[in-house]
Amino acid sequence: MVSDFSKAVDYYRVSLGVSVVHLSPADDPFFAIVERDGVRIMLKFPDTGVKPVPNCTVHEWVLWDAFIYCDDPSWLAKDFAKRGVRPGPKVILRDDGLSGFEVSDPDGYVLFFGKPDNVG
Repeated sequence: MVSDFSKAVDYYRVSLGVSVVHLSPADDPFFAIVERDGVRIMLKFPDTGVKPVPNCTVHEWVLWDAFIYCDDPSWLAKDFAKRGVRPGPKVILRDDGLSGFEVSDPDGYVLFFGKPDNVG
């Protein structure tokens, strides 16, 4: 769920370099599917007053709203930084063995892009 449909779609398209593969309804869209490198995310602007609820606002121990596997987190972090993601993503090696970085979208959803450090 997103609070501003156009702003959310623009953020994912421009800042994260996704393609918009579906918008509906055609005359006044409120649902989108965006894709990059085979990963798809659905965005919806509800007409029922439902607000965005990032996981961390419900459960403080839940760090992310999505884990997105990528072969080269360093390259992707640089690509996002070039696209204007601020602050520029920094790749870290976490205590749990994951190597990657986080970005937050305009509604506060946290996406982790990475992989287990022993892969690739």
